[in-house]
Amino acid sequence: MSKKEIEYLMSVQSAGLDSKTDTDIINYCRTMALIENALVVVSDMVGKTSRIFPGGFADRLGLEACQHENSIWETTILSHLPESELDVKIISELKFYHYIKNRPKSKRDYYLLTKLRFTGCNGEIIKTAHRMFYVYERDSQRIRYAVCIYAPLTFDFKGRSVIVNSITGVHEELTSTYVPNILSNRERQVLSMIAEGRKSAEIAELLNLSIHTVSRHRQEILSKLQVKNSIDACCMGRSLELI
Repeated sequence: MSKKEIEYLMSVQSAGLDSKTDTDIINYCRTMALIENALVVVSDMVGKTSRIFPGGFADRLGLEACQHENSIWETTILSHLPESELDVKIISELKFYHYIKNRPKSKRDYYLLTKLRFTGCNGEIIKTAHRMFYVYERDSQRIRYAVCIYAPLTFDFKGRSVIVNSITGVHEELTSTYVPNILSNRERQVLSMIAEGRKSAEIAELLNLSIHTVSRHRQEILSKLQVKNSIDACCMGRSLELI
């Protein structure tokens, strides 16, 4: 694959999708794993599945064959992250997701770069650079794919996560100021009450809402925080200083 072809495939992060581009993304991920010896994951954000392409770097983590997972979270890979590092990854990705989602489609030329420390198959600590790109559906605001690239960290930078403009190279640290409006005021209010241990019926009564409305708020909270249950939502909410 030529340099021009690789640059084109990188550019689909801000372009739309068609059936050919779907194939191109898979080919891009496979090629990056081969050229960079990187561990590359493409996650279908609609189908909620992931495909893993293990380059040479995957051997250090004890990962071998190409795999499919029925989740957008590459659990096989994440099992090699200490819990504190896993929190860094998940929170950084959530901040980036909402940052990029709220930008105009013409100004989404950014990727996320995060420093992580993996535990290798022999117990060694491996300093890793994690890059994430989003790919959008054509003529749509909906994110279709997330592409993650894991490789050895070859240079240092300030902070744990930065957003990088892929055109200018300008980067800045990703902080909580990037996600002030993840939840609406009402959703934050409901989440705070959930964190206090209140049930939906009690929340509905206190806020003068119907049970149906409270349930809808709870589902929106889980969706926006990309978590599966209320306990995880409260933990994520505290980490993002939403409650």
